Amino acid sequence: MNIHTFTVSPSLPKRLKPLMTIARNVRWCWNSEAVKLFQRMDFDLWESAYHNPIKVLGELSQEKLDELANDDSFLAHMENVAIDLEDYMRTQLWFDKQHPEAKNLHLCYFSMEFGLHESLPVYSGGLGLLAGDHLKSASDLGLPLIGIGLLYRHGYFRQYLNAEGWQQETYPENDFSNLPVELVRDANNDKIVFSLDFPGRQVFVQIWALQVGRITLYLLDTNLSRNNPEDRDITSQLYGGNEETRIQQEVVLGMGGIKGLLAMGIKPNICHMNEGHSAFLALERIRYFMTEHDLNFSEAAEIITASNIFTTHTPVPAGNDMFPPELMEKYFRSFYPGLGLGKEQFMGLGRQNPFDKNEPFCMTVLALRLASHSNGVSELHGQVSRKMWQNIWPGLHINEVPIDHITNGIHTTGWVSPELNQLFTRYLGPRWRMDSQKEKIWSRVDRIPDSELWRTHERRRERLVAFARKRMKEQMKARGALLSEIERTSELLDPEALTIGFARRFAAYKRGDMLLSDIERLRKIVGNEDRPVQILFAGKAHPADHLGKELIKKIVQTNTDPILKKRIMFLEDYDINVAHYLVQGVDVWLNNPRRPLEASGTSGMKVAANGGLNLSVLDGWWCEAYDGKNGWAIGNGEEYEDHAYQDSVEARDLYNILENEVIPLFYQRAQDGLPRGWIAMMKQSLRTISPVYSTNRMVIDYLEKFYLKGTAARISFLEENFVGARELAEWKHSIRRRWAQLEILSVSVDQKRTFKVGEKLPVTVETRLGDIAPDELRVEAYCGRLDAMGQIMDGESFKLELSGEPNDGKHWFHGEIPLGRAGRGGYGIRILPSHKLMIQRFEPGLILWG
Repeated sequence: MNIHTFTVSPSLPKRLKPLMTIARNVRWCWNSEAVKLFQRMDFDLWESAYHNPIKVLGELSQEKLDELANDDSFLAHMENVAIDLEDYMRTQLWFDKQHPEAKNLHLCYFSMEFGLHESLPVYSGGLGLLAGDHLKSASDLGLPLIGIGLLYRHGYFRQYLNAEGWQQETYPENDFSNLPVELVRDANNDKIVFSLDFPGRQVFVQIWALQVGRITLYLLDTNLSRNNPEDRDITSQLYGGNEETRIQQEVVLGMGGIKGLLAMGIKPNICHMNEGHSAFLALERIRYFMTEHDLNFSEAAEIITASNIFTTHTPVPAGNDMFPPELMEKYFRSFYPGLGLGKEQFMGLGRQNPFDKNEPFCMTVLALRLASHSNGVSELHGQVSRKMWQNIWPGLHINEVPIDHITNGIHTTGWVSPELNQLFTRYLGPRWRMDSQKEKIWSRVDRIPDSELWRTHERRRERLVAFARKRMKEQMKARGALLSEIERTSELLDPEALTIGFARRFAAYKRGDMLLSDIERLRKIVGNEDRPVQILFAGKAHPADHLGKELIKKIVQTNTDPILKKRIMFLEDYDINVAHYLVQGVDVWLNNPRRPLEASGTSGMKVAANGGLNLSVLDGWWCEAYDGKNGWAIGNGEEYEDHAYQDSVEARDLYNILENEVIPLFYQRAQDGLPRGWIAMMKQSLRTISPVYSTNRMVIDYLEKFYLKGTAARISFLEENFVGARELAEWKHSIRRRWAQLEILSVSVDQKRTFKVGEKLPVTVETRLGDIAPDELRVEAYCGRLDAMGQIMDGESFKLELSGEPNDGKHWFHGEIPLGRAGRGGYGIRILPSHKLMIQRFEPGLILWG
């Protein structure tokens, strides 16, 4: 049967037309007045539509719409929200004021998932939430940025638990007609469709647009009738399918993302890869530049690398996408000849050792090789990443591996509760929303009366308990529980009890069951009638992670214990909606990953912005944030080889902190009933964490550390018919060919073994350079303290200058090493390539140590 399709849109009275404009820009989700406007239309429908304004407008009866169109109070509310949106969209913002010189900056941010709101299920967890918050802050700051992702027909799975607590998954289909997305069309109103070369066929892709404040997010979709059924399913499910599905999705995201932008006439000058999923974009950008500008691979690669930014989020090698050579050959055999590369040259782009034919092709390695700036997402994760990927730069000290760090943050205004939002506006000033990264604003927290801060927080806890009870009742009904058991859900939890939250992906290293390691001790903690404690758990395990599912089952089965079942609850189907209730309502946020496996984490930042306190292992962002007065630390940052021993030690420490510090402080009340000591810690947490761990600060860091520098380098390579790119590419080829000629013949130093702090150590190096000119090199002394194994720690490099005239093919370099610290030190001599156009100091494979 030939089915003819049509779409029905809401029929809004003329006076209500602004509602559709408001609904189609998801800026409403971080504007509490806009949310109140939609709730006001029909609160029950708002809840049943899962807070989706497009769906609400489509399901409201015509009688209700007509009623609203004649409600002066509602119309005034709508007009205020509409005017606020108009003002937001046209106001000159931070970027225009701070960087008027960067008018030609055009950024593109690629991510496999974007977590913007629960009604837009194209995300799975932390990576997507970070990407969504990145867009929101970029919008607030006024950055000229667009996003690129995939529009999934099924998104990530929905979670429910069976009667035994075992996770089950469902994959409901997204109805795009009820989402604030629109197909991108050309000047003739035809939808823009482009194709990608897949093995033996073409795959066609269409583009949807989603407005996120001032930012447009473009989402790619292969569900077109002209594709075969298997290709229509490429964008069916986030992180679904097998290894071949994954490479197909990443080709669509990376290469398709670039082709889609070009099809829309968009030419970004900076591309930011959020994780390695989109790294194929670098290859497509290189191919485009080669074709359009008659450049070879090396020349085009210099331009593209200069303008690529890469952020890695994964602290373990197994978490980085790797594809076997035969799969890469299947999908790229017709592509790499067009780059002028042989098979092994191409495969080497994704290998730490380009010459190891057995090494798989790693997307992270590809991104690191073809990005001028790379970073981890916390200071500790930067260290872990440098250690993981140091083999790409053989011979380079781990501390100098060119992977920086920019610590994650949160979109503060999007996560702070409406009640606290009003309190902050009253005492911090209305600018706190737009300047959430400024410490001066958060220093005003002390102006908030303790009583107001505490009462506001208590209301949020009460709301969380009410939500949890309702959610548990729904869960028990779905599992077929007895009516008497369902009715008793109203007795679960206590709105005045100390409430601990633990919510995240359930993977073994996150140790979701640590609090259950000593059940008798736990029973005494939560069963204390005078100082009750309750714990809310939430989170999903990957469908294939049976160990993660076992952890969830273990928590759920505490409901067989008469004491624990009143105080411990697992909330199913963790998503942005559940997260809002939890981070806004808990007193303490528990995080106990096995260090150093938490790259950053952002949920604890959301809790801190809402006045909650963190109790966490010193991993990820908490290493940087913890000051001894703004929360609690489990352990002292130790790392163990024996994981069972580590779990035992840290579990005991967790119990001790709860019993001796957290619980007594919470229940220690002044004569007015306020926990003054607890409130002081809340304020210290708000003061020290909120301005630093915001995506406003994070996006500004990316702009000023990476985006602007990448743009400047790109511009320099484009000038005068790419003379800079051609020069640097030719020079790199030449220096690699000549590098084997270099020799360090001898090193002369002061023979003293002991020096005084403040003295300088003179060093002279004798070299033979062959055909390489001295100004093509940088000769350095790398100096620092020595550890017990005689290895340099915390090293610094000091340039040695050419000294005297060459003689018999030899050159001498001389310098003085300043000795600023007492203790046992050491140094090494090395030679690096040097060119005025190099962006990174270190070129993989080109370093000679004496």
